[in-house]
Amino acid sequence: MNNTYLTTEELAGRIKYDARTIRQCLKDSVLLEGKHYIRPFGGRKILYIWEIIEEDMLSSAQSNLTIPMANGAVWHG
Repeated sequence: MNNTYLTTEELAGRIKYDARTIRQCLKDSVLLEGKHYIRPFGGRKILYIWEIIEEDMLSSAQSNLTIPMANGAVWHG
């Protein structure tokens, strides 16, 4: 499997978040070690796996799709 590995700054550019937000808010709460990012060779450097992050963002966006109906009900897509 070919993966695209990104630094925090590169990921920030792709998802339009500040790199500090990724480090302080998303890492280890939304972005999980071993799934969304790795530490190559047991070091301190973090590399994010773009394909996994993109897949999770898209599936989350699709599952959160709701449309309010005229009768007050909510349609979940």
